[in-house]
Amino acid sequence: MIRSRRWLPMPILSILLLVVWLLLQQSIGLGHWLLGGVLALLIPLAVAPFYENPPLLKRPGLMARYIVRVLGDIILANLQVSWIILDPRGRMNPAFIEYPLQLTQNFPITVLASTITLTPGTVSAHLRMSGKSLLIHALDVDDVDAVIHEIHERYERPLMEIFEC
Repeated sequence: MIRSRRWLPMPILSILLLVVWLLLQQSIGLGHWLLGGVLALLIPLAVAPFYENPPLLKRPGLMARYIVRVLGDIILANLQVSWIILDPRGRMNPAFIEYPLQLTQNFPITVLASTITLTPGTVSAHLRMSGKSLLIHALDVDDVDAVIHEIHERYERPLMEIFEC
């Protein structure tokens, strides 16, 4: 098992890379299989030293609910950003927010930062070197404390439960 992990450190990634390669090529010819297979083996080997082991997913049911919540928030945020852009009064109040993190592990922090960035109108701009805060840019902020509370309740607290941080 150890020997196979050395040559195939991320088998799911390798399979995904091969499938995506074949879909992009729109062909299942032998040459595409060979080149895709070589890339599917070499790319994970090249990036394996940079991967951290993610924490164990303790509550997968909560993760499914989290994903549904994030998808709903993305749809709602798209509508809100559209309204802000199309508003003839030009009401927009952009702000940088320093969000204090309670998460301590890198993987859940990355999931939180990605969630914030995926939601239109907000971008995770910077993780402080201490790992204690995340700098977020928001397109329209009336109350900074309310935004911090909403991010904590909707995203960070569920991630703490999912990964039991």
